Amino acid sequence: MHYCLAMSNAILTGHEAAAAGGAGREAAGASNATSTVQSVDRAVSILEILARTGDVGVTELAKELGVHKSTAFRLVAALERRDLVEQNVGRGKYRLGPGILRLAGASSSRLDVVQECRAVCAALAQRTGETVNLAVLSSGAALYMHQAAGSSALQPHNWVGQRIPLHATSNGKVLLSALDVAEVRRQVPSLPAYTDRTITTLAALQRELDDVRERGHAVAIDELEIGLSAVAAPVRDVNGDVLASMSISGPTFRLDSGRLPGLAEAVTVAANEVSRRLGWTS
Repeated sequence: MHYCLAMSNAILTGHEAAAAGGAGREAAGASNATSTVQSVDRAVSILEILARTGDVGVTELAKELGVHKSTAFRLVAALERRDLVEQNVGRGKYRLGPGILRLAGASSSRLDVVQECRAVCAALAQRTGETVNLAVLSSGAALYMHQAAGSSALQPHNWVGQRIPLHATSNGKVLLSALDVAEVRRQVPSLPAYTDRTITTLAALQRELDDVRERGHAVAIDELEIGLSAVAAPVRDVNGDVLASMSISGPTFRLDSGRLPGLAEAVTVAANEVSRRLGWTS
């Protein structure tokens, strides 16, 4: 009986130890998460301080953040590696870096293109009767920013805010056509098949992108979904770089071989109009 009691106590002790270990790991994980959030919050605070006051030294930053100088220095060094801050060598202080301008410029450009495309997309949708979408490149996908539905699209799917594959869509092909081979490979490390018409090899995709650059527009017929087709053209910024893609999409039976050339011309004219509004001159 003493042996059984001893075994029971040992088992309970083992369970308690395991529970304590699990609780400890959970607590450690929570602590790490809290520390990460705190670091992000402090890094953002540094950017806000620099935006408000201009050049600031590490000692001043540490004092305002309420942290040790070494902590402030590690945060500034991380931001400096991303070009979000830079050091004024002559004064030994830090200021906002060029990375901030790139981020602000990207955000501003996307807002501008949506604003400038609204009327053009609405007119194109009304003229063609089909759905018109505007998409931008976003971390390996096409992110839909705006949509206008034509009279033939009785119950159109709302693509705004959705991310769809680059290699299986006309908008995606236009966005990829502006990239070099290495960047295309980085954006689409794999090419899954959605239908039997989907491009599934990098070599075939590169040939398709060459055609897109030569034609000035992209076509996708039954590649993402059977029965869905689209044609797209690039929207360019003031420097002529591809900023976004505009497409006309609809059922394949309506966007047939007889109609696609005319739709390709229409979307190209519309995309060029938005590009001109953004300052691009051909």
